[in-house]
Amino acid sequence: MSIPDKDQKLPLPNYERLCFLKNIITNPNIIVGDYTYYDDFEDCSNFEKNVKYHFDFIGDKLIIGKFCMIASDVVFIMNGANHLSSGVTAYPFAIFGGDWAKAMQDTSYPSKGDTIVGNDVWIGHHVTIMPGITIGDGAIIATNATVTKDVAPYTVVGGNPAQLIKKRFSDEQIVKLLELRWWNWDIEKITQNLPLLVKGDLDLLFR
Repeated sequence: MSIPDKDQKLPLPNYERLCFLKNIITNPNIIVGDYTYYDDFEDCSNFEKNVKYHFDFIGDKLIIGKFCMIASDVVFIMNGANHLSSGVTAYPFAIFGGDWAKAMQDTSYPSKGDTIVGNDVWIGHHVTIMPGITIGDGAIIATNATVTKDVAPYTVVGGNPAQLIKKRFSDEQIVKLLELRWWNWDIEKITQNLPLLVKGDLDLLFR
């Protein structure tokens, strides 16, 4: 079998804009699964630049599954962007130190937890994903969407804020696909079953 090497940075000959993402990540709080790719109009190294407000002292993680497709200019907003909004002002006095250093004493900035992208997720150009979002397996995020709430598996969402456009399959089929978890198969088995995986005849796939 001639199978792409999951550990190769640039899997397409003579094309330097698309990379297997896990092989370019340097931040330990960004975790990416095998074969997930990022395609950037300029340079794959832009991916980490597009993970915004991701401060080590907060500790939140961006976790992306296997076989995801991420287009150029996708932006992940992390929890470091949050300000306390329950007071009279949202201004972050404490970060400037001095006599302001204790302004946040006995309180803390809000956090919505890790941002999690499932497996086989397609994220279109110029999508923005807000902190603490979970995107389910098999979901599709349309171009220019702003994702402000969790996205169910095998759904298509779009708009600002992103709303459900449609389910990709019936509820019964989605349950079966989530049980199948094809992305966890051995790569040889995936390769052998490509004709079924890329077509919509789920009855044959479920046999």
